[in-house]
Amino acid sequence: MRIRSSEILSDNWYTLKKVTYDYLQKDGTWKAQSRESYDRGNGATILLYNTISRTVILTRQFRLPTFLNGNSTGLLIEACAGLLDEDSPEECIRRETEEETGYRISTVEKIFEAYMSPGSVTEILHFFIAEYSHKMKVGEGGGLAHEQEDIEILELAFDTAFGMIASGEITDAKTIMLLQQIRLNGLL
Repeated sequence: MRIRSSEILSDNWYTLKKVTYDYLQKDGTWKAQSRESYDRGNGATILLYNTISRTVILTRQFRLPTFLNGNSTGLLIEACAGLLDEDSPEECIRRETEEETGYRISTVEKIFEAYMSPGSVTEILHFFIAEYSHKMKVGEGGGLAHEQEDIEILELAFDTAFGMIASGEITDAKTIMLLQQIRLNGLL
């Protein structure tokens, strides 16, 4: 691949670029292409679970893109997540967990990382799980006001949460992946 040009179309919230490049085809010929790429940084997500009560902690918050794409309320049930900023994935997810859910966790288990929308977004998402107990609750959670977060914390029975995938109540990809991971590994 050879980049011909890169133009910033927007850097209002994150960075949207138009990149023109030459790509070497399988047949040995070069083909010019132009694509847009959205760079919002890399992130981390976590599913908190409790083996004794067989529950998970999820969040609900407004997500404008889902509203624009037909979600009548714009509210999305999802696993806690956030952008790395300057932190390691582990530091980020500990910080985000406390900010969003009010739980202070020390031990996290990284299970994998994945590109969530590689056709247009540069983000790699680091996936974690961690066991929680009510003794770990140190705050109200709900997010940070200066980041315009208004997050509702949900503690759900695992079977209820897993069933919400089939009912269409949970449509967030990262959350579906994490719930399936818990099920596949027999943790709940």
